[in-house]
Amino acid sequence: MISDKGISIKFLLFLLLCVSVSGDDAEVRCIAREREALLSFKNSLVGDDGFLSSWRSDECCEWYGVECSNTTRHVIALQLNACDYDGALQGKVGSSLLELHHLNYLDLSCNDFGGNSIPQFIGSMKQLQHLFLRRSQFSGIIPPQIGNLTNLRSLGLSYNSLRIENLDWLSSLSLLSFLGLSQIDLSHTNWLQHILSLHSLNELYLNSCNLKDNSEPFLNSSSTSLLSILGVSDNNLTSSSFDWLSNINTSLVEIDLSGNAFGGPIPIALIESLVLIEHLDLSSNTLQGQIPKSLCNLSHLRVLVLYDNDLRGDLDELFGNISAKGILESLQILDLANNKLNGSVPDLRAFSGLTELYLGGNNFTGPVPLSIGQLSELRILDLSNNSLQGVVSESHLIKLDKLKLLELSFNSLTLHIAPHWSPTFQLSGIILAGCNVGPSFPKWIQTQGNLSTLDLSRGGIRDEAPTWLWTISPSLVRLFLSDNQITGSVPNLSSTSIRYLELSNNNFSGPIPLFYANPVVINLNGNMFSGSISSICKIPHYQLEFLDLSNNQLAGEVPNCWEKMPSLVSLNLADNSFSGEIPPSLGSLLDISALKLRGNNLSGEFPSTLRLCRELRLVDVGGNELTGEIPIWIGQLYNMRFLNLRGNKLHGSIPPHICNLTYIQILDLSINILSGKIPDCFNNFTAMAHKSTTQVDISSRYGYYYKLRYNENLPNENFRYVDEYSSFQWKGHEFEYRKNLIHLKLIDFSSNRLSGSIPKSFSSMQRLICLNLSRNSLTGNIIGDIGEMEMLECLDLSHNHLSGKIPTSFARLNFLTFLNLSSNGLSGKIPTSTQLQSFNASAYAENDGLCGPPLASCPEDSLRPSTPNPGESMNEKDDGGLSFMQEVGISMAFGVIFGFWGVVGSFILKKSWRIAYFNFWDAVGDWFYVRIALFVSKWRRT
Repeated sequence: MISDKGISIKFLLFLLLCVSVSGDDAEVRCIAREREALLSFKNSLVGDDGFLSSWRSDECCEWYGVECSNTTRHVIALQLNACDYDGALQGKVGSSLLELHHLNYLDLSCNDFGGNSIPQFIGSMKQLQHLFLRRSQFSGIIPPQIGNLTNLRSLGLSYNSLRIENLDWLSSLSLLSFLGLSQIDLSHTNWLQHILSLHSLNELYLNSCNLKDNSEPFLNSSSTSLLSILGVSDNNLTSSSFDWLSNINTSLVEIDLSGNAFGGPIPIALIESLVLIEHLDLSSNTLQGQIPKSLCNLSHLRVLVLYDNDLRGDLDELFGNISAKGILESLQILDLANNKLNGSVPDLRAFSGLTELYLGGNNFTGPVPLSIGQLSELRILDLSNNSLQGVVSESHLIKLDKLKLLELSFNSLTLHIAPHWSPTFQLSGIILAGCNVGPSFPKWIQTQGNLSTLDLSRGGIRDEAPTWLWTISPSLVRLFLSDNQITGSVPNLSSTSIRYLELSNNNFSGPIPLFYANPVVINLNGNMFSGSISSICKIPHYQLEFLDLSNNQLAGEVPNCWEKMPSLVSLNLADNSFSGEIPPSLGSLLDISALKLRGNNLSGEFPSTLRLCRELRLVDVGGNELTGEIPIWIGQLYNMRFLNLRGNKLHGSIPPHICNLTYIQILDLSINILSGKIPDCFNNFTAMAHKSTTQVDISSRYGYYYKLRYNENLPNENFRYVDEYSSFQWKGHEFEYRKNLIHLKLIDFSSNRLSGSIPKSFSSMQRLICLNLSRNSLTGNIIGDIGEMEMLECLDLSHNHLSGKIPTSFARLNFLTFLNLSSNGLSGKIPTSTQLQSFNASAYAENDGLCGPPLASCPEDSLRPSTPNPGESMNEKDDGGLSFMQEVGISMAFGVIFGFWGVVGSFILKKSWRIAYFNFWDAVGDWFYVRIALFVSKWRRT
């Protein structure tokens, strides 16, 4: 017993000794000099403490991102990649890394180095084999010292703000197998020559590098036979680049040529040489013609992306008669969306492994084939935006157990699915906009508990919204039900995750609900919601960008809590019954671009805080009871393009500061109590003065635009645009403008008390389309060079005190389709032109001094014979009157009779006249005879 006990004690002591030894080894594993270098590197950074929270212990080899050699204990890798981490390091790269003499792997990707340059000392770290600095906010010139890293196998510098002087240093990196220089301008370099000289290159990424076709003679590319992945998307390459591509692609497994300028047909030679290709992306080019049948011989092809080209033809001819070998055995993703393919959707049952099918945005017709339902591996089905017709039933879907996205929107399809059908799949996205899914709300959707997107817009639903709809899925993010006739109320949504809510143009009623804390889009336009909207203040909505509550029955005051929605870009409360003043907290919306409060009962003056909203481009407060003067600071909103103050009680004069709005396209101050002279500074309105050479894209600011990408590896996207609108007087009637609002250019100062003359600077607005100054007290003449406003279609100067003549330059207004000059003191003749005579006489009525067509003839016209026009001459001829030549003949006959016989007859009747006449001619003859005889006599003597 004692002996056994002694042995046990000795064994325990031995174990303690082993633990102690191993503990001593752990303590000395991190080399102190390298630990100090890492801490010095950390001190040069600023970042989330959690990211480097482990960098405190003595054991640096256990720190986050640090890897040590198991044999030498030296630090060999530093991986501080923040791409998958919420929180990036900031600061600069410290030179203490030079103390890590055995470091061969350095990855600082997706951090924020604040625009600092890549440090030149990295070129001294010659032991480096892998260097990744992509998406790290570096700027400046890529240091050529990187060429000293002759052991480098991987170099990733993509997606920074870097520049490059040349690529000469690249030839030194002969061992390079991975190179990423995406988003670095290489247009001024001989990039192809340097790339083809890299013998070991396996992966090459030159996306968004402004690449152009190589101007040098083609080089032998046998040295790049190892290249298997090539990404050159979003450049300026054309079809001539297919030459060098055809010489390096025998080993290519993946190639991305999307977003270039490749045109013409897909070259068959290129396709036939891609013997090992697995992923082929030619999307977003201008490729034309039919898809070559040689694609069906690519037996390894898994992904084929031809999205967004101009490809045509019938897919039945391509896929309908081929065997079940080759491409059909391997293809998993087929994206042919946004082309001009026609015919019927082909039978794709032979594509047994197909997981994603995108055929949207083409010209397919006919029904959805039942064979679609046999693709049991299918996860994504997109047939949207075609001309498909017929019925879709559960028979089309019954075997699609793995389906995640069903996209049939904007076809003429009718869904006939049994109410109690329980599908075997669980969808994350149902997008059926424009399909007939009504009149009852489709109950089978209730079984889909994993939905993130549900779009039944324009679905012909005439039913009450079911209670289960709002909580159908805890992951529901996008709910679109617009343009139906859905009734009922909307419950409290604060416990949901709905960020994009689109319920416009339905029959929802009751109060507006509490919304989710972090919505981005809320559109309840065109319903029957009523009551106050003060509930919107209960929960801050820091990410809300688009709020549309217009065209409802909402009332009460506009709440003063807009600082709780600081990200708002568009706010629309128009056409309700709101009262009270415009809340000053709107001034806290520094990013707001569109503010529409039209058609309410708002009163008071403009809050001065709105001067802080410098991004405002559209302000529509027409049809309210606003008072006070037009604020001077409105001229500081330099981005303003559409300003509608129509139909209020604003008084005072038009401030000249308004002419600072150089981008203005619509300025409507009509139906107010404005007085004084119109400022003469409209030559500042450059958007109206000159033809724009660039299209100003404001749609993304006025409306909310979102994209939904289901596969991050593909360019296929679904887009939805909630457009903005406003209404204006146009040619005497009020119209609502939506997507074409940007094309309207209008000035309306009508129905005020403005005086003085029409400013001469109006004539500089050559691109103005409509001008309305009617119902004021303007005096003086119409500006003489009004004809310079060559694009004018609508002109209303009626009910003023204008005088003088209508300028003759009116004849140059060739696009004029609406004119009203009535009720003035104009005089003189209406200038002759095709346009002016085409208007009704009412356009010139109550101008006592005006005359000429289409009014009565002018007095001076009656004093001279009128020249009949050809139409009148023809009418006279048709009535049996004499033609012009007949009248000339008769006139000549009378001339001969009265001229000739008037003289001869006098000589016959009067003998003394006859004798005197012949004596006269005798005397003339004698005088000529004498003169000639004398001249001849003198000439002979000389």
